[in-house]
Amino acid sequence: MSSLPYKTALIIGAGVGISASLTRLLAAAGLKVGLAARNKDKLAGLAAETGAVAFAADATDPAAVARLFEAVDAQLGEPDVVIYNASARAPGSVAEIDPEAVRRAIEISAFGGFLATQQAAKRMLKQGNGAILLTGASASVKGFPLSAAFAMGKFALRGLAQSAARELGPKGIHVAHFVIDGGVRSAARVEPTDRPDSMLSPDGIAQTYLDVLRQPRSAWSLEVELRPWVEKF
Repeated sequence: MSSLPYKTALIIGAGVGISASLTRLLAAAGLKVGLAARNKDKLAGLAAETGAVAFAADATDPAAVARLFEAVDAQLGEPDVVIYNASARAPGSVAEIDPEAVRRAIEISAFGGFLATQQAAKRMLKQGNGAILLTGASASVKGFPLSAAFAMGKFALRGLAQSAARELGPKGIHVAHFVIDGGVRSAARVEPTDRPDSMLSPDGIAQTYLDVLRQPRSAWSLEVELRPWVEKF
């Protein structure tokens, strides 16, 4: 029996790092897990390891997202946990950056989050329960130089989370936003040997997501900030 009060999870924007750690923990907890990315081939190893099912979808296309949820419904059952982990950066000066690159970054970070939330809510409202978890970043609460597009997308995703939480919470749907405030360890992003614990562990982040999923309705977290304990900013 699952140690979580849910049966099926869908992670959109799946890959290595946080989403891979989430997949392992959710599968170990007994949930059926769907993984969605534009290129599902990159998910083959993780799917084989965990028993998850991979789907291909463009998170910014309303029709594609609707088809994704229909495919998950058919193969795994309607998801009662939906995690949006997709984002995009378009670094550059506000005076020089390509507007189309900015548009695309905002579509992936924010509009895609809305599409996923909408499809999830349609299903969860019928059941009167569910959880929608949205992955933010330092840029959700503070903009950095040469990173306006990323900040715009993440600020919008946070606004979506706040509005959706207040609308859907009274109807039994837990919406939570996670501010990942710091660098996340990965094979390509190794923690400096002279600064131990200076980066976030993807497994530690994933564990916090599961802790939130276990919260009683009388004490739901709507936003959680995660940062290394040695972080100075």
